[in-house]
Amino acid sequence: MNENDTVKLLCECDAGIKMGVGTIDEVMNNAQSDKMRQKLCEFKAEHETLKGETEIELTKMGADTKEPSLMAKGMSWMKTNMQMAVNESDKTIANIMTDGCDMGIKNLNKYLNQYSGADESSRNIAKRLINLEERMAQEMRSYL
Repeated sequence: MNENDTVKLLCECDAGIKMGVGTIDEVMNNAQSDKMRQKLCEFKAEHETLKGETEIELTKMGADTKEPSLMAKGMSWMKTNMQMAVNESDKTIANIMTDGCDMGIKNLNKYLNQYSGADESSRNIAKRLINLEERMAQEMRSYL
């Protein structure tokens, strides 16, 4: 186990979770259907559960959590708000969410490969987050 890889992987998971929760929060009030709103709430809760686990592991290692980069947050905010301004619909929300999930899945797989020395616990958190993002993207596709 490489402690440095473990911390870096957990930090990337933490930042990704924060991006996901932030995007869910941005679109939640624009959801047209109760079913969409409920799905968003469920996925937000699952993200927050993983966030808590990630923070516990980082604390055990004496490391700080990681905020998403200002550039990533700004670009996400701008894209989300521009798309919602053009068309406030569940279809638009689903499009935004599936794009975000796809990006998260890609980045998390990259970090799993990059930080191959990370311990099994942190790798498990990353894999669970990937599975959550895959499931969320799959469920959002029914609104496209």
